[in-house]
Amino acid sequence: MPADTRARPVAANPILGTTLTFEANLAAAGACGRLVAGRDWSGTALGPLAGWPQSLRTATLLLLRSPVPMVMLWGEDGIMLYNDAYSVFAGGRHPALLGSRVREGWPEVADFNDRVMRVGLSGGTLSYRDQELTLYRYGRPEQVWMNLDYSPVLDESGRPAGVLCVLAETTGRVAAERELRGGEARLSAIFAGATVGLSEVGLDGRFLRVNEELCRILGRTADDLLSFTIADVTHPADVRPSRDALVRSIRTGGTASLDKRYRRPDGSIVWANSRVTRLNLASGEPGNLLVATVDLTERLAVEERLRASEARFRLMADAVPQIVWITDAEGRVAFFNRQWTAYTGAPHEPATAAGIADAHVHPDDVAPTMAAFEAARRSGGTFLVEHRIRSAGGDYRWFLVRAEPYRDPAGGAVLHWFGASVDIHDRKLAETALRALNADLEREVGERTRERGMIWRHSLDLLSVIDLATATFDAVNPAWSAALGWATGEIEGRSYAGFVHPDDAGASDAAFAQVRRGDPVLRFENRYRARDGAWHWLSWVAVPEGGKLYAVTRDVTEEKAARAALEAAQEALRQSQKMEAMGQLTGGVAHDFNNLLTPIVGSLDLLQRRGVGGEREQRLIAGAVQSADRAKTLVQRLLAFARRQPLQARAVDVARLVTGMGDLVASTTGPQIRVVVEVPEGLPPAMGDLNQLEMALLNLSVNARDAMPEGGTLRISAGVEAVEAGHRATLRPGPYIRLSVADTGTGMDEATLARAVEPFFSTKGIGKGTGLGLSMVHGLASQLGGALTMRSRPGLGTHVELWLPLSDAAPDQPETGVEAPDAPPARRTALLVDDEDLVRMSTADMLEDLGYTVIEAGSGEEAMRLVARGEPFDLLVTDHLMPGITGTDLARALRTARPGVPVLLVSGYAESEGVAADLPRLVKPFRKADLAASLAQLAAG
Repeated sequence: MPADTRARPVAANPILGTTLTFEANLAAAGACGRLVAGRDWSGTALGPLAGWPQSLRTATLLLLRSPVPMVMLWGEDGIMLYNDAYSVFAGGRHPALLGSRVREGWPEVADFNDRVMRVGLSGGTLSYRDQELTLYRYGRPEQVWMNLDYSPVLDESGRPAGVLCVLAETTGRVAAERELRGGEARLSAIFAGATVGLSEVGLDGRFLRVNEELCRILGRTADDLLSFTIADVTHPADVRPSRDALVRSIRTGGTASLDKRYRRPDGSIVWANSRVTRLNLASGEPGNLLVATVDLTERLAVEERLRASEARFRLMADAVPQIVWITDAEGRVAFFNRQWTAYTGAPHEPATAAGIADAHVHPDDVAPTMAAFEAARRSGGTFLVEHRIRSAGGDYRWFLVRAEPYRDPAGGAVLHWFGASVDIHDRKLAETALRALNADLEREVGERTRERGMIWRHSLDLLSVIDLATATFDAVNPAWSAALGWATGEIEGRSYAGFVHPDDAGASDAAFAQVRRGDPVLRFENRYRARDGAWHWLSWVAVPEGGKLYAVTRDVTEEKAARAALEAAQEALRQSQKMEAMGQLTGGVAHDFNNLLTPIVGSLDLLQRRGVGGEREQRLIAGAVQSADRAKTLVQRLLAFARRQPLQARAVDVARLVTGMGDLVASTTGPQIRVVVEVPEGLPPAMGDLNQLEMALLNLSVNARDAMPEGGTLRISAGVEAVEAGHRATLRPGPYIRLSVADTGTGMDEATLARAVEPFFSTKGIGKGTGLGLSMVHGLASQLGGALTMRSRPGLGTHVELWLPLSDAAPDQPETGVEAPDAPPARRTALLVDDEDLVRMSTADMLEDLGYTVIEAGSGEEAMRLVARGEPFDLLVTDHLMPGITGTDLARALRTARPGVPVLLVSGYAESEGVAADLPRLVKPFRKADLAASLAQLAAG
């Protein structure tokens, strides 16, 4: 049945308030409504407008007047009808999209729309939130996110005839949210990977988020920190300043910064800089706090090294006998060394280059000086000028001023000028004299011949004239003969190159070429061969004039030797300081080992004496005793190197010592080594410790033996030798006993010889030596007021000399020793004082075994209280080095309070300052027999 194409009126339009035709309502419904009204729909499945059913008309007018994007898909083909808001969404597809089949209008999402049509025409609804589709709205693929709500549109019969879609594009919001999430992820990555410690802290000071660097700085895990507040990990002294910084940042919204200390779990302290910044919420309200923490450990270490470096620089600069200075790029003085004040009498005060020039430079030289400095600043090259500076006494002296620019490594801009002002007044006088001499030679030969001859003949400087064309000497004064031994006739007529050291030939030729170009040479140094074959260092000042080179030359050989000697002395001082530091460390360790070994040795000795256990146990105890003895020997060597071993310095018969040791060494070296002993008659005694000297001589002999695996000669000798200033032993002048051990073995190179006396340094291989033999001998010599010298060459052998001071006393005769009593004495009481509990316990056991009743005290103060209250005892055995009152102080006080009570001082150190010479001493570690022997000697008086 054909559709009714007549225009049908409609009821009063509730929107317009008038009764309009359908076409008029369409035309009034926006741009898309007008397009619908003006289009011929007869070629589509919808048919002419006049034939549209009321349900279609009503739905069309409804969507056209909606302010939100809406599209209706009518019929099985899904003919698209949409409003103006949807046309904006359709982009370049509009207006062709209007009236098209949805599958053809949006082919890229045909499958999606097929499902929409199936569900909608079956009466169902669909709803999508942030649905992502790829659309070609402008001819190119574009990701679009939308909220889509689909519902069926019913016809007059109540069946679904179309699908209505309400659309809201969310692309901007989704993109913003994704960007926000990406930003959060990037922020988290930055937070986690930051090279400074970062933390988010609540307004109550509690950690909310921390990164790995902060965990590293504070030495804690993230879980630990998230359970703490900032105050919990802050040094107590810095809690208040830290809290003030947090409050200040919260109140002002600004940044607060402070250097503070944090506490680590292990108790250590770390310095760090913390910057607190308040984070604001989107609403503008105060949020949490961001704390950036920078570990200052390295910076503080760098600052400390910088201070040390500056101190070394100042020390070095002050040691220079010339004026050393530093300015900034503009010439403002930043530094003068001590020589500036010493010469000018003016203190170092901030000043400009112009101010310094006006105040101290000769008025005639101010303008040239400032012109040269400005030229150097413009070019960035070397600043070089000669001018006169007024001294503290008011006279002027000539100085050669040279400065080099220091540039910014990054940009190359000049930051500072480092310069030196060298006193050349004497050289200027020499130049003046030289020019005067040259003028005399050319202009006043007749009149000034005698005067010139006097200067020429009697000058101590080496004066010469060299032809610039042939490079030969035209004339030399007699000073050349005095310095180098050549007759003047042997020098004149010969090329200067014939006298120059081969290593200095290139530099000498370059200096000669400089004079040929017309430039003077100042303080050029090279070596000339003397007639006896020796090489002399010469310092030249040479100027060109009339094709000739006129030179004033000085022999500076002795000056350079003196400088070399000074450098060697400085190197020796550094080595001495190094060895002193190693000795202090070694001595402290050895002293602690002595305290550890004393109870070990004493306890093992008691177990061995009492026969504890069976054969197996006694064998184990014997092995432990041997190990303890070896440890004791090692400690004695350490103390010897550190010069802290207990010594009994007395007169020693060196001749008898060497003779006796010679027999012992000969019996242990084997037939391949010939032992020679050389001792003169009437050799005076030396001051030393007999036992330690025997050990030192044995160590040197064993080293000599090991250095001759194929055999050779080992020579042990002694003699008296006078030491003078500059002697290799570096001792105070006077007579000394020289005890030497020489071998014909493998020898040592210079590098090995330089380290030979270092502790634990050995060339014998692993397990073949402790590396303490020579260290012990060196320490012994130093402790006795002597020295150790060594000379060696590879393949020729080694010669070691031990220098000992002479003794005015007669040497002691060999003693048979004091035997410990077999039976314990009558029951006596001993007061035992030691701050080490284990040492005191071990010593108390020994004393009780020796028949003593022991009263123990853990400090000198406790012992003094026992004395003060009248505690009876017959003997005082006390440790020497204790906190507070030392053993020596205690002995001195006891002698005053109870003069008749004997005292035995126990020590593992050689500290003897303040110790009475007659105070008996026992060396740690010791056994019961050693203690008994000391007590027997004490009783024998």
